[in-house]
Amino acid sequence: MANATYNSFKRDIANGSINLSADIIKVMLVTSTYVPAIKTHTKISDVTNEVVGTGYTAGGITLAGKTVVANNTTDKGVFAASNITLSSATITARGAVLYKSRGGVATLDELVCYVDFNADITSTNGNFAITFDVNGILTIG
Repeated sequence: MANATYNSFKRDIANGSINLSADIIKVMLVTSTYVPAIKTHTKISDVTNEVVGTGYTAGGITLAGKTVVANNTTDKGVFAASNITLSSATITARGAVLYKSRGGVATLDELVCYVDFNADITSTNGNFAITFDVNGILTIG
């Protein structure tokens, strides 16, 4: 589940400029030296220390299987997506930044949330897997 939700996303979801189910949402992998600043980071150009390595493309991975549902038990909106596997990857990542892609223009791409893996995850010429929380990537409410 998201460890930090950027304040700009809270504004953007409320004013309708981000639609999690219809927009292209990407996952950018970052190293342990990236520190999310939820008050001041608003665009992907604010994110530093993106992962570099074999099997990972700068700018991240487009989420597939996105869903947005109401959980009437917890009274929250829940955003979920399919897990991600990068094949033959040689990378180390500490977390993931989710953002709305506006065609890869870093000064326009809007931040959504940060997911901390709680430890570095490393793959060496193997599968790098991101398994999202079964309760969703992000809850609103």
